Amino acid sequence: MLVCHCNIITQKEIEDTIVELLDADPWQLVVPAKVYHALKKRGRCCGCFPNVVETIIKVTEDYHLRHGSNDSDSVSFIDRVRSLRHEYRSLRHERRHTGHRAA
Repeated sequence: MLVCHCNIITQKEIEDTIVELLDADPWQLVVPAKVYHALKKRGRCCGCFPNVVETIIKVTEDYHLRHGSNDSDSVSFIDRVRSLRHEYRSLRHERRHTGHRAA
């Protein structure tokens, strides 16, 4: 699935990059800018960033569960991040209506 139309970046490329970053340091803070920097790209319209954040949360959670990390620590941390994401979500992202989002 194509996540970033401006840079032609697929979901698989983003997931692989997140795993590479987590392999280097499993407890680092992975953000969209770090993922794009690792891909040697930059955000242009940044409309894909909310989708990239959701992918980061999902891949990080799966990574820590798969590698036998202390499950309670990683899952509770990711749940807190997810709750903050929903708390600060608005009806409009980057001045776009929901119908204009890529995914």
